[in-house]
Amino acid sequence: MASFSSLASFTIRCSSIREHHHDPHKQNPSSIKINGTSSSLSTKNGAVGIKVAPEAENGHVKTQQIRQNIPTTKQSVDPFRQGLIIEGGVGYRQTVVIRSYEVGADKTATIESILNLLQETALNHVWMSGLLGDGFGATHGMMRNNLIWVVSRMQVEVDHYPIWGEVIEIDTWVGASGKNGMQRDWLVRSHATGLVFARATSTWVMMNQQTRRLSKMPEEVRAEISPWFIEKQAIQEELSEKIEKLDDKAKYVNSNLKPKRSDLDMNHHVNNVKYVRWMLETIPDQFFENHQLSSMILEYRRECGSSDIVQALCEPHEDGFLKDGDQQDHNNISLLNGFSMASGILEGNGLLKCFEEKPFRYTHLLQVNGEAKNEEIIRGRTSWKRKMSTMPFSS
Repeated sequence: MASFSSLASFTIRCSSIREHHHDPHKQNPSSIKINGTSSSLSTKNGAVGIKVAPEAENGHVKTQQIRQNIPTTKQSVDPFRQGLIIEGGVGYRQTVVIRSYEVGADKTATIESILNLLQETALNHVWMSGLLGDGFGATHGMMRNNLIWVVSRMQVEVDHYPIWGEVIEIDTWVGASGKNGMQRDWLVRSHATGLVFARATSTWVMMNQQTRRLSKMPEEVRAEISPWFIEKQAIQEELSEKIEKLDDKAKYVNSNLKPKRSDLDMNHHVNNVKYVRWMLETIPDQFFENHQLSSMILEYRRECGSSDIVQALCEPHEDGFLKDGDQQDHNNISLLNGFSMASGILEGNGLLKCFEEKPFRYTHLLQVNGEAKNEEIIRGRTSWKRKMSTMPFSS
């Protein structure tokens, strides 16, 4: 049974550059208390330094707790992560700057970077709640029951991609999903203009960390997280189209994919963002270079470990005006900063007709190649639109 002990406090000793005469009416600077910790400054040759020493609780302190400094009570503001509690005290907002290693060749954030940011804000939300143990998003009650969160479904809609150096705000909140699940939503917008970049929703269930089987939600865990539930949706629910299972006859196949050590997360299985990378690698380069992902639905079936051999399958849909995903009509023309349109536009169909065309879509499947049978890891569907070089602005 996992347990969680309180955070250690810190003792910080200080002295000023100049010698001060003792004044019994003034507080001793070497014993200043800040949020339950004692702190002080020390100087040497005019430079100010901070000395930190843990005060042991019952003669013992855990180094990991000192380094993580996980809150044991609800926090309203986190200055280190640029985060704050919103939505009447139950939602979370984090301000993020898009860094150079989070963008691709076109200087816009990659879909993998966006998914990583969604995951990070979700964990920070739990961090701010005061419920986080030292597990990967697990609450104290979950750790006592040896449970972890696993995602069962994820849906993302991207209208625009933020660019390198852009400041964005990510809002996230949670709600109930059936009796034993949790729904988490996100909204990503521009800090400068308020323009919405992306929306996402996901469904999470609990798994026993030892047996690797799904578990019902214990009452103590429900009591922990249900006060944070709100009824709000980032993406309006629709009757979703079934994602068909692909077979070895799929048009694009990438076999013998083996997880790297860097692909594993704290729960010792391949992180769900890595799956997306494998999926997208099967799409032809020519198509990928001229299109950007506009929406994605992922249905997770099982986890993937370091010893698994993975096969990625991909099949283009035949209901768009680009039939096989990587061939284009030689009569196409290029307008509007690279937006390629069929020659039928010149025959009276008009510009708006082209924008009304269905997006290009692919169906995906990741599976583990087993000796007896192949087991599904994830089914997915991606929708795409042609890249536009113009930058979006809010009205």
